[in-house]
Amino acid sequence: MRHLLVNACLTLAIVVTALPGVVCAQSPTEKEDETMPTRAQQLMGATAPKLAELTDNVLYGDIWERPELSKRDRSLITVAALVAMNRPDQLRSHLAIARTNGVTEQELTEAITHLAFYAGWPNAVSAVAVAKEVFAAD
Repeated sequence: MRHLLVNACLTLAIVVTALPGVVCAQSPTEKEDETMPTRAQQLMGATAPKLAELTDNVLYGDIWERPELSKRDRSLITVAALVAMNRPDQLRSHLAIARTNGVTEQELTEAITHLAFYAGWPNAVSAVAVAKEVFAAD
């Protein structure tokens, strides 16, 4: 199972790095109203409409909906990838998504602590600062 999660983490890392600044207030595929633009459309639709479309339809509409991994597992993998790659802007939103998907603060901070030894101490320290902001906002 751990090897599966690591491989999935690396695969998702490639996809996630292409999405600078993507922030999701809700579950990635949910919208309150079909007439409202998605978060991806709000953040990048005017500048990169195809990237927003791919974000909505492929990343969140397909990859995040595949049944082979739970959304909780996908969140842990994504958080791990973002910590390892030191991507604080995306980490901020994915920590919130992880909480929505059932990952506890304790599990997230434990994952960050564990990653300090595999992804680097500075990455973990930066991730803790982001986590502190996200957890305080709840």
